[in-house]
Amino acid sequence: MPTFPAILRIPGITAAALALFSAPLAAGEVNLQGEGKVQYTPDSARLQFTARAEATDASEAREQVVRTMKQWNRRIRPHQAKLDAYDDSMLSLSSYTRPPRQSDGQPVPVTVVSQTIRFELRGNLDPLNPVLGIARDLGLNYHLGDGNFFHSDEAGLEKQALALAIEDARERCRFVAEKLDSECGEVKTISINSGHSPRPMMMSAEASGRTDKAVSSVGPREVSASVSASFELD
Repeated sequence: MPTFPAILRIPGITAAALALFSAPLAAGEVNLQGEGKVQYTPDSARLQFTARAEATDASEAREQVVRTMKQWNRRIRPHQAKLDAYDDSMLSLSSYTRPPRQSDGQPVPVTVVSQTIRFELRGNLDPLNPVLGIARDLGLNYHLGDGNFFHSDEAGLEKQALALAIEDARERCRFVAEKLDSECGEVKTISINSGHSPRPMMMSAEASGRTDKAVSSVGPREVSASVSASFELD
């Protein structure tokens, strides 16, 4: 009786399993986020004041603004060296018609003259209340709110928050790896989520318009950053 070579038949699913175990295993990977926050107190302010006058005679309105600006220049002189990016060149002229007070009266043309003063107190808010006092005494129009205050090194604060976010992502990777009896390896991908969110500022007294209030304190703000990262698990 003739003999034939034995043929071993392996089911398809078993063959696939053997191929899987014969190939090197792919490294594990974990995707996670990291967050960083830095709290700070604003040390700078952007200010804008306007000297405004209106009169039926255009020259009279201009003269009123000139007088106010002369008083401002005289009184602000002791603080001048502390005013950054100072600009008082914006002068505007407009007009409107005042309706008659009596039914048989005539409308009255009125000229409005205004001159705007802009500058920054950068890195030092000590002159803030003295400057506001001068503006109030002279009847200058202004508004002071949250948006006027900032930090002189905002870029540096954002970098600090970003560094904390990256370290937070790395620390989370270490935690996950430890729980899986593994080690946190190299960064595969990382993306930085743009934008930062300053916390609303708290002021114990807010100066606004031509009130007699002064700013007694400026509360903290917070800048934040976040990253999305993918790490190898070794």
